Amino acid sequence: MLRQSGVRSFALSAVAALTFATCNSATAQTASRQSHAPPANQSGAYERHSKGVSIDSPTQGNASGETYQLMRPSLERPSLPTPPEISTPSLGSALGSSAGDASAMIDQQREALFEELAEEFNAFDRLGRLVRKVSHLVKPSVIHIEAHKTETNNGKYESYDEAGSGVVVAISGGLWILTNRHVIQGARPNEIMLRSSDGRQFRPAQIYTDEGTDVAVMQVTNMDLPAAHVGDSESVGIGDFTIAIGSPFGLSHSVTFGILSAKGRRDLSLGDKKIDLQDFFQTDAAINPGNSGGPLLNLRGEVIGLNTAIASSSGGSEGIGFAIPINMAMRVADELVRYGRYRRGYLGVVLDPDFGPQDLGAAALLRGGALVKTVHRGSPAAKANLQRGDIIVQFNGTNVENDDHLVAQVGMTPIGSHIPMVIHRDGKNYRAEVELTDLN
Repeated sequence: MLRQSGVRSFALSAVAALTFATCNSATAQTASRQSHAPPANQSGAYERHSKGVSIDSPTQGNASGETYQLMRPSLERPSLPTPPEISTPSLGSALGSSAGDASAMIDQQREALFEELAEEFNAFDRLGRLVRKVSHLVKPSVIHIEAHKTETNNGKYESYDEAGSGVVVAISGGLWILTNRHVIQGARPNEIMLRSSDGRQFRPAQIYTDEGTDVAVMQVTNMDLPAAHVGDSESVGIGDFTIAIGSPFGLSHSVTFGILSAKGRRDLSLGDKKIDLQDFFQTDAAINPGNSGGPLLNLRGEVIGLNTAIASSSGGSEGIGFAIPINMAMRVADELVRYGRYRRGYLGVVLDPDFGPQDLGAAALLRGGALVKTVHRGSPAAKANLQRGDIIVQFNGTNVENDDHLVAQVGMTPIGSHIPMVIHRDGKNYRAEVELTDLN
């Protein structure tokens, strides 16, 4: 499919441009910091002294100096026994007992809180254990990539190393390393070093790449590494947990954790890198230069995306990373392995990139669509009787959001497929069917 030039660009800030998550070879330096422990607290001990108050019976003395106790005589009844003396606690003892009870109550409350936290932590810790299991499961399938590249810049010959990542997947009955094209672009096969998590090193024997999607595959002879399980990126929802594994700043097999922030990012301006077919996932799992080509995983340990780019004003992670959905990446990879190139679907129309909901007018009930500006003669669109001014509102059973969405849908549809469409024309919807051909 063709589109009019001047497609909308995507900018995150006036000074920030999206950069590919690749990096030059870097040595990680950890600043040494000396930890000074504060002096131990000295607790002072004190003693609480209590003075008992003695209550005695009144006494009276006689002439000889002897004392006798005043008593009330009883005429007939015998004297009642003297009741036992009741010990009355002193003020200090009462305060001490009260403080002890309060301290015991606080301890009980703290213990109860610890038990509640333990119950809640057990549920949260299961998530942590799940992340660890996924990491251990997938790490053997993740590849650290170092590519030695040469280029001419303003007449000057430059040579540098760039680090990236890849993941082992099964394609057409064989094992291939799936990665981004920009990770290895400009390097010959003997200038690409592949290293597994156990330290083994390989060289690619065969390489295929596609510029329009930034997907590449490499084959290694006698590679006995396990293939990662590939998931279904269509079933992933916003808010789902995600795990990214890669080589940020050359630190191989690093693991980060986050969520899927958005789907269907299609209008990204990626500098001088040309990616025509865009349908990116957005994630806040930390992705840095060197994560490119590494897998984005769900908590089942399945690959759901191929980490590709970051939006950053500093060159590092700012919580906005982008990944190619794995369904799209595997579709391209399968074509590369089978045919040596990606056969891209062709419809044969020019779309209006400025068309939006505000231009629907009488068709305001439509939620979206792509406006046809030109139909190429003899194209699949012409054979399906599409006309200038038609609004394509549905393609292959999927509602069309805008021109970028339709471009991605057509580009990812297998060649020769008979695809149903819904066209809005003159206030009415019409059904049509188109057979896509190869763009090339």
